[in-house]
Amino acid sequence: AAVRESKDRVRSALIQSQFEFPRHRVVINLGPADLPKEGGRYDLAIAIGLLVASDQLPQEAIDHYEFIAELTLNGELRGVDGILAGALETPRAKRSLIVAKSNAAEAGITGECNAFYGHNIIQVVQHLMEEQDLQRAPQTEINHKKYSKNMSDVKGQSTARRALEIAAAGRHHLLMIGSPGAGKTMLAERMLSILPDLTTAETTDVARIYSCRGQFSKEQWKKRPFRAPHHTSSAVALVGGGSKPLPGEISLAHHGILFLDELPEFERRVLEVL
Repeated sequence: AAVRESKDRVRSALIQSQFEFPRHRVVINLGPADLPKEGGRYDLAIAIGLLVASDQLPQEAIDHYEFIAELTLNGELRGVDGILAGALETPRAKRSLIVAKSNAAEAGITGECNAFYGHNIIQVVQHLMEEQDLQRAPQTEINHKKYSKNMSDVKGQSTARRALEIAAAGRHHLLMIGSPGAGKTMLAERMLSILPDLTTAETTDVARIYSCRGQFSKEQWKKRPFRAPHHTSSAVALVGGGSKPLPGEISLAHHGILFLDELPEFERRVLEVL
């Protein structure tokens, strides 16, 4: 529905921005046809394509650009989810990326993508016509802080700590059994601090998943994820999928820790799916 509604957003955005909207029938090809399309991420690309097709913008002006942004009815650019995946792919295609201002930090976080951001479609067209440059997406400076919960905080628990160290070194699963208050959750939450740092490839893997889920945060860049779903979680919440397929807790814990507190309380079917 959001993709179908883009025709109304694009029409209004172009007219409100003093561009001419073609009076004849317009056909937009969103290929390949077998891939599902959703959201307003295609709005800016469709609008720019219409301007080129109606000779209001020369074809060569867009040859080295990708456009990912939603348009408001008055032509302003709005951010969308999943920008990081596009920012990682555009350098391989030897292209530059144009996004909304709210996506600028995410687009520039890797430092590899030549990304620009604008406030509205008029600024984008002026940039393409070399009349006024868009601002370049900043390469975000991140202070790599230590994990807030560190294993060095734990006093005693030598046997449990040794078990966690072995599990961390060998990437093993770990089952902790003990009475309430024995320190199971406390130890699990601090296991991240004894895992090795993420590599560059692992960092982008994790960031891609959170980006497409709309949960990307620059504070989590190069930090291993820790996911602790509630025991009432469904199989879809844990594994992913649904009518609108999204990553589940397993995927969100990629390269990190999936902690199932009160394990016997989870439904048997959910555990079998896991």
